[in-house]
Amino acid sequence: MSIRTGDMTPIPEVAVEIQEYMVALSDGVHLATDVYRNSQHEGPLPVILERTPYGKRARRDSDQSVRHNPVPMPEEIAEFFISRGYVVVRQDCRGRGRSGGEFVKYFNEGRDGFDTIAWIRNQPWCDGRVLMNGVSYSAHAQTAVAALSPESLAGMFMDSGGFSSAYEVGMRMGGAFELKQATWAFRHAARSPEAASSPEIAAGLAKVDLAEWFEQTPWSPGKSPLSLAPSYESYLLDQWSRESFGEYWSHPAIYARGYYDRFPDVPSFHISSWYDPYISSAIENFQQLSSLKSSPAYLLLGPWTHGKRCQNYAGDVDFGTGGYFDGNLAPSYLHFRADWMDEVLGRARNATPRHKVTYFMMGGGPGTATDEGHLLHGGQWKHAATWPPETSARTTMYLHPGGDMRADPFSGQAHSTLIFDPRDPAPTVGGQVTSGEPLMRGGAYDQVAPAGARDSVRVSLADRADVLVFRSAVLDTAVSIAGAVTAEIYLSSSAPDTDLTIKLIDEYPPSADFPNGFAMNLTEGIMRVRYRDSYKDPELMQQGQVYRVTVAAPSTANLFAAGHRIRLDVSSSNFPRFDINPNTGGSAARDNQKLIAENTVHFSTEHPTSLSLHILPNA
Repeated sequence: MSIRTGDMTPIPEVAVEIQEYMVALSDGVHLATDVYRNSQHEGPLPVILERTPYGKRARRDSDQSVRHNPVPMPEEIAEFFISRGYVVVRQDCRGRGRSGGEFVKYFNEGRDGFDTIAWIRNQPWCDGRVLMNGVSYSAHAQTAVAALSPESLAGMFMDSGGFSSAYEVGMRMGGAFELKQATWAFRHAARSPEAASSPEIAAGLAKVDLAEWFEQTPWSPGKSPLSLAPSYESYLLDQWSRESFGEYWSHPAIYARGYYDRFPDVPSFHISSWYDPYISSAIENFQQLSSLKSSPAYLLLGPWTHGKRCQNYAGDVDFGTGGYFDGNLAPSYLHFRADWMDEVLGRARNATPRHKVTYFMMGGGPGTATDEGHLLHGGQWKHAATWPPETSARTTMYLHPGGDMRADPFSGQAHSTLIFDPRDPAPTVGGQVTSGEPLMRGGAYDQVAPAGARDSVRVSLADRADVLVFRSAVLDTAVSIAGAVTAEIYLSSSAPDTDLTIKLIDEYPPSADFPNGFAMNLTEGIMRVRYRDSYKDPELMQQGQVYRVTVAAPSTANLFAAGHRIRLDVSSSNFPRFDINPNTGGSAARDNQKLIAENTVHFSTEHPTSLSLHILPNA
């Protein structure tokens, strides 16, 4: 075998030996495990371990290493690392691929990974050091095992995953359920060993109209698109129904926050992107491990959607040639990982120290249309020692009746009301979404309801009766932000419970290429109001009482150009990204009754509804 890594530099010829083992775990289940080695090398070497539910020998788009080049196969990736002096181990997770046992998403990965590392450590080809690697689920598997303090773990490279708290990032947000869990479950049930062994199950799942089922939420056992795949249906409905934080959500597989003290003190690298659901997890993992451990941690935040680092666009927005990973941060993704691993093991040292934080500042482009019709927003890579950047300052902007956003609170007494009908929720248009196809997709888009949404024609979300829009004055000079986004909203409602959603937008003025302007979504958040004070102890609202509700959105970094406006949209739904609050005070996972809510936002010195951003000094 001989491959090129994409940068036209051939790797040294190595004689690759592939051997599959069925590794016995402590509970007797056997996991299918491929070991890739240089058959001509004598003696032990460090090992790179990746655990996956997607098939250990399957090609994955998120493994792309160089733009415009084919995605390498697992054996090609293994050959590259073998040429750099490693043994590579790839394993099918429990109940997936050729592995035994029943798949329960996330919850077995800690103990299974722990047993696997123990097995690797005892093999003659391992020198006692195991580095874990992987994107998305394979990153979640790393934090799951690190929480159990495995011996021999020497480093973790976590790309687009690794739960700090799945209740707040990836499975739920602000108490609402992330429905990408449902689209993921459906897609992978159709690819499961059960479907593969039963033509009837496979054919039945192929006939399911998922969009129609999403019109009929919530679901129940036997009455869901997953009824033909009961193990997938069972774990999904179980997750969905556990609405308050408790023992389930503090399990070490999905709650690193409670187990950082047990993580081995080893180097870690954390990657995410502005349109990835796991931004906040990556940042928290980086911050906590930097603080609690002596080993170095690094953070890289790009402008992409989930795992799409070799693209320079997200949705309908182009970031220019600087938006690519390869050619800007390293010759290839393979080189980047191998160089960092060599540093971890003391094999090499950078001539200049690595920056602790590398992030992409979106914006600064001409705002014209590319040949593909994308908005050319532009951007550039920047560095910092912390996140948010040490030079940033938290700045508060106050929302006013009529839709203004100003430096001071409204001095009178006023309010604005949105009418939220859970039978007609505000549609998801891009955002931090993955695994949502065919019902939703991540990225930056003009905030206009796309064809096929509930609206029969394309309608700006700003024109909906259930969306309140607040805008700054037209900017005289550019404003750059880098950090988390928070809105503090003073709310009263006709309902005992409802949701509040926020969306930060860079609003372009009309231009020749975009006659209606372009409302580019940057980041978004949600809060199920019953959880405004505690995720453990929800509290319903009393009609007519005003409550302070904090809604947080994941970090972003963007330059708002002169002539643009900073815009915040406030609503009560973002569907199908999040499940729909029925406004009854009952369970969103079980309650079929749905009530219209009149949600009123208040403005005054006593009720200073506001938006907080981390603003960087002008260059």
